[in-house]
Amino acid sequence: MTTFDERADAFEKKFAHDQDLQFKATARRNKMLGQWVAAKLGKTGTDAEAYAKSVLMADFEEAGDDDVLRKVRGDLQAAGVAVADSEIRAQMDALLIDAKKSLMEGR
Repeated sequence: MTTFDERADAFEKKFAHDQDLQFKATARRNKMLGQWVAAKLGKTGTDAEAYAKSVLMADFEEAGDDDVLRKVRGDLQAAGVAVADSEIRAQMDALLIDAKKSLMEGR
């Protein structure tokens, strides 16, 4: 194998690793977001965990975060809980940072 081939292989492996890490971080963020929203909705215990899982599953509807935002916003509005989109997005951003950090630390 040539040096070029070895470098190309290393870049492919790094890309795959980074994509895997991003997927795991986003999934963890969505679960934490679900727990945050569940608390705002007054859900606890298994109800809160089930809700967090539903937020996690909502992310598979389409690429990007819009599907998660729509689900969370809709659930909050249906319950009469006023939370601005900007607050939800800020929470999503903060939780993604926390999720990446916890993955990097092996938690």
